[in-house]
Amino acid sequence: MTTPYQEALGSTLISRGVRERIILVAATLAQHSDDETQESLDELARLIDTAGADEVGRITQRRDAPDSTFYIGKGKAEELRELCLALDADTVVFDNDLSPAQQYNLEKLLGRTALDRTAVILDIFAQNAHTLEGKAQVELALLRYRLPRIRKGAKAGLSQQGGGIGTRGPGETKLESDRRRIGERISRLDRELEELQKTRQEQRKGRARSGLGSVAIVGYTNAGKSSLLNRLTSAGVLVENRLFATLDPTTRRLALPGGEPVLLSDTVGFVRRLPHGLIEAFKSTLEVAAMSDLLVHVVDSSAVDPNGQIAAVREILSEIGAAHVPELLVFNKADLEPDQAKRLVYENNGSVAVSALTGEGLDELLLLVGDRMRSLTTVVELLVPYDRGDIVATVHREGEVVSTANEENAMRIRARLADASAGRLSEFVVVK
Repeated sequence: MTTPYQEALGSTLISRGVRERIILVAATLAQHSDDETQESLDELARLIDTAGADEVGRITQRRDAPDSTFYIGKGKAEELRELCLALDADTVVFDNDLSPAQQYNLEKLLGRTALDRTAVILDIFAQNAHTLEGKAQVELALLRYRLPRIRKGAKAGLSQQGGGIGTRGPGETKLESDRRRIGERISRLDRELEELQKTRQEQRKGRARSGLGSVAIVGYTNAGKSSLLNRLTSAGVLVENRLFATLDPTTRRLALPGGEPVLLSDTVGFVRRLPHGLIEAFKSTLEVAAMSDLLVHVVDSSAVDPNGQIAAVREILSEIGAAHVPELLVFNKADLEPDQAKRLVYENNGSVAVSALTGEGLDELLLLVGDRMRSLTTVVELLVPYDRGDIVATVHREGEVVSTANEENAMRIRARLADASAGRLSEFVVVK
């Protein structure tokens, strides 16, 4: 039996070879500038393209506060309706978050679907979720988003049942479906994700027992995180020049220049105003960042506003409890804008410029990661009997050997070890 997620995902405008015609809408509120609004709309246009639709026009309005009925003013909403007719637009997408009432009022006035930025991002996640956990996380976020938007008596033409942006994932079912059924589905998904989270926690415990340090790659979507992981570890992760191409974390073993191994994990990309429901649903997946020893924060150095992207990522890291983890800024795509990459490194002490495509700067990156990881370890001295070659191998496998010396009955080893490894080898540690 197929799930609501699978049923809706099987029928999209993309699969029929048709791309929706979209008009983008934004209100510039008092705390923002017109340039910021246009930059945000440019990003929304990229999100729309990733979702499989085309921008055919855009409209903006400066306001002190959102209008409670249409978000934009009544006059501007009328202007939007005329633009939709002139451009034969299928859908309007607001860069601002719409309340269920605003969305309903706009659809009634415009005679076509009205969506917001959150719906677009959820739609993209629905297209790109492939694992059991990923699909459950996306479906949960979609159901929670759509539940308050279900209305009785709405016209079928506005029900979004025909496919396209905002309809992938579990779908809205029929508008007349009762909320109890959706509530039961949400409860069931919560339970499924709890079980999957327990499995993931057991996997993390196993990795922790290995004594290996953990490094998480984080960053804005399309900054080149997966490309960097592939370049460093030959992980074979999907790489595409599109937003949110990969949602599921991938972990690989990486040997640092000093010989000590670490676990390197890729994570889902972030974006400005990432929907809170997605952060909640993906919290178990994002915990890989909060539980790591070091964050490799990848930034697209060729982006129009790299500092804005850094701020957006840090805001989400704070929301998932990862703000305390040490961070190494890595300015990727240095081959595209070399001068800008150099300027960013100059402005951010301790950072590095790289190109995951050409390999430029990767040796320096690995040295920096090694230095940062070593700063988190302790140099301990061990006396290991000559017949305990297994312990010597463990020290080499889990740490960095600084020096060795042969004594009468044992080998004296000075090594950098994580606290967990030093604890397991405590019987061989020399107490001074």
